[in-house]
Amino acid sequence: MINIVLFGKPGAGKGTQAEFLKEKYNLTHLSTGDIFRYNIKNETELGKLAKAFMDNGDLVPDEVTIKMLESEVDKNSYSAGFLFDGFPRTLAQAEALDVFLKSKNQKITATIALEADDKILVKRLLERGKASGRPDDQDEEKIRNRYQEYNEKTAPLMSYYQSQNKFHAVNGIGTIQEITERLSKVIDNL
Repeated sequence: MINIVLFGKPGAGKGTQAEFLKEKYNLTHLSTGDIFRYNIKNETELGKLAKAFMDNGDLVPDEVTIKMLESEVDKNSYSAGFLFDGFPRTLAQAEALDVFLKSKNQKITATIALEADDKILVKRLLERGKASGRPDDQDEEKIRNRYQEYNEKTAPLMSYYQSQNKFHAVNGIGTIQEITERLSKVIDNL
């Protein structure tokens, strides 16, 4: 079983690359954004709880996010492995994920960060915002704020996974195919 955490700032191409990687390696793609939307739309107990926090403008606590993710892993116990996208985002989440996976006799195989210059990513997101209509992708100040939050919260995760020899950085600039090839090279050598 292979379990990969895919990191990257908004606009780095995580979602695009996840589509290719899940097919190529027969992985179950677990996107926290998709999981949140599913639980909220279907008014699950966890979805209602998450929505209550979000409606108040608060971040959803780690324990709620982790429970949603655990539920998805349990639903897909037949999987050849998982591709975690957008999770973990904090050291506490990474530690909780390790404990949970250990209880399933599994572990994170590798973490891969798609790295790209902020100027290029801002340009990508502003273009995506025009096409998608997503308000969070149309305001450069909000985009840069998301990057600052990513840098503050994700930097400790890089050290956490580096200390376990599980961290790999991949250049996230180039064609989709070039980036997929770089990611595949890392995964094939695990």
